Amino acid sequence: MLRVAVFGAAGRMGRAVLSCICEADDLKLVGAITEPGDKWLGRDAGELVGGAAAGVPLTDERAQGLDTAQAAVDFTLPSATEANVRACAEHGTAIVIGTTGLSERQRNALEKAAHEIPIVYARNLSVGVNVFMELVARAAKALGDGYDVEIAEAHHRHKVDAPSGTALTLGERIAAARGRKLDELAVYARHGQTGPRVPGTIGFSVVRGGNVVGEHAVRFIGAEEEVEFFHRAADRKTFARGALRAARWAAGQAPGLYSMADVLGLSRD
Repeated sequence: MLRVAVFGAAGRMGRAVLSCICEADDLKLVGAITEPGDKWLGRDAGELVGGAAAGVPLTDERAQGLDTAQAAVDFTLPSATEANVRACAEHGTAIVIGTTGLSERQRNALEKAAHEIPIVYARNLSVGVNVFMELVARAAKALGDGYDVEIAEAHHRHKVDAPSGTALTLGERIAAARGRKLDELAVYARHGQTGPRVPGTIGFSVVRGGNVVGEHAVRFIGAEEEVEFFHRAADRKTFARGALRAARWAAGQAPGLYSMADVLGLSRD
């Protein structure tokens, strides 16, 4: 059995990961880590998902949660992720990171820690989304510059970053297929007298509301036809299951910084 610890165990995604671990025959929960002052501190992790006792109390001590873990899953906040990665490096524990909104400095910290432990970092850990991204990248390469690109995404009212990490990754893959960088092409807002569209730009639009788990649409709009790709996540467990698939894979890898494309064996042409 793979021994797994969960950072952000009391959060929405943390609970989904806990639930999936409890359902799996080949995984064992050994650590459930939350923030200081959390009302769940000291209570059994099984209570969070309405299941049987897991025998693992929630703790705010990273060392305690990682004591016997072979892999950890992180769905927290950027500031916490940085400290979580350092703790995993100290314990020799592989980590899968689904936290979005990391700064350049925080991403650099991941690269540094990846010299010591295996790290899988992905803005979206859903298997379906990563296949979706691959198809979009291939379409961008095949269609070329003659199609205008618009990326639309929708998430629940509690999401704190925009556009979503997944939308940005889609934009990066499309820009790369055109031999450019996203920073050169992205248009994040349109309002008022914007003038005509600048050729080659990639537009983003964002919706926040209700309990939307996650929706992403990419439109390649040509003068004579349009190609659209769409993905909808119906349950947070899709991200949790993807994270645990990555954890199983990462635990057997050499130190390095990996993506879900590596986990799934997808090309990155």
